[in-house]
Amino acid sequence: MQDPRFCPLVLHRLPNLGAATYLYLIEHFGSAQRVLQQPLADLELLLKPATLAAIAGFQQNPSASAVGQRAEADLAWLDAQADAQLLMLEDANYPALLRQIAKPPPLLFARGDITCIDLPQIAIVGSRNPTAGGVENARRFAQYLTANGFTITSGLALGIDAAAHEGALLAQGKTLAVMATGIDKIYPAGHTDLAQRIIAGGGLLLSEFPLGTSAQASHFPQRNRIISGLSWGVLVVEAAVQSGSLITAKAATQQNREVFAIPGSIHNPLARGCHQLLRQGATLVEKGQDIVDQLSGMLQYQRDMLLQVNSRQDEQRYAEIISNEFGKMATQSPKDSDSLSPADQKLLAAMGYDPITIDELIERTQSPVGSLMAQLVGLELKGFVRVAGAEYQRV
Repeated sequence: MQDPRFCPLVLHRLPNLGAATYLYLIEHFGSAQRVLQQPLADLELLLKPATLAAIAGFQQNPSASAVGQRAEADLAWLDAQADAQLLMLEDANYPALLRQIAKPPPLLFARGDITCIDLPQIAIVGSRNPTAGGVENARRFAQYLTANGFTITSGLALGIDAAAHEGALLAQGKTLAVMATGIDKIYPAGHTDLAQRIIAGGGLLLSEFPLGTSAQASHFPQRNRIISGLSWGVLVVEAAVQSGSLITAKAATQQNREVFAIPGSIHNPLARGCHQLLRQGATLVEKGQDIVDQLSGMLQYQRDMLLQVNSRQDEQRYAEIISNEFGKMATQSPKDSDSLSPADQKLLAAMGYDPITIDELIERTQSPVGSLMAQLVGLELKGFVRVAGAEYQRV
């Protein structure tokens, strides 16, 4: 029986086939397998000659064709990595918030703890050549937001990106790195250790690009839409007027995400991009609590929806509301603890059924505060935990 990942990987490997064309073909023909079975005459108006030639070779001899062999190699690599997964757009564990953007990536290669992909995320982006103050701001904001239950998402680049990842790791929380290369090609190479620490810390590496893909200038703006698409909001720490960070902020605006910017000196060229964002309506922030306060309404909305579900037992309506408002799919009952990860089940067992403070939970679980807060927020959004003043209680 053919691996269900094979044909999507073949389609993904076709030359000159971007996300928009991939999605159109699937919508038009129904599946990757059916696309690859179409007569070439039916595809001539849709695809370029090189793409058609690759399909023709595959149709003649799938196992001997270049794209077929590459797809087989992709499967072998994925199966050889204990921490690797392939997420397809139709999969239940594909990030629902990302699914709602224009041209979502049809395939996502992932390495690390896939469960953190649905935790509330804040993206932190900025210059590759920041000032010392910019690095410190990125690190401190990441630490604070991590301690308040957010997962930090960035692009694994030099400068602000690296500082954001480091800040989350210092707080012993989770961080996601969205890459502009294949997931097996760390760029820059000097961040190989950082990437490994992200995985070891319970975080995740993500890429929409085929395995073996090297860094190319056009990949970074494409990558940026995923960074913002996964996140509730984007914080720009330092950025020049012409920079990739402003592309990320623009994508966030188009995706109806919050955009935050840190102001700086009028003499600092790297503050001008932030000042431009502020003139365009971004929220000015001076401390991490500003972001927490801004997004607290979204958290409260999800809490209210969970309470409504619990009162009327209407899980399907809950799934529709959360999907429409925040893109969080929740089609199973929020009380079905068997659907939780082993780590979340262990935390619920440690909580017991009486109200408990965060300090008591840290003592019981011996877990880092950042990681523990992220877990609690996730469990709260899923309906397993509620906040009672300064305490948490199992529902």
